[in-house]
Amino acid sequence: MPFANIRIPADTLTAESKKKLQDAVTDAIVDAYGERARPTTLVILDEVADGGWMLGGTILNEAMLGRV
Repeated sequence: MPFANIRIPADTLTAESKKKLQDAVTDAIVDAYGERARPTTLVILDEVADGGWMLGGTILNEAMLGRV
């Protein structure tokens, strides 16, 4: 079973955007493995709480990242 675990900042994507991301990741896996992989491909979005990200020593938060 192909498995993708993606961490995203909490509350930065709408439900529609999350679905779009999960569909795109599933499609990318299917492109690599073939259509047989679609029914068993698992895509999990883990939402990281605001301020739980750091890049280059700077804590990133929702205000910096925006909402898509």
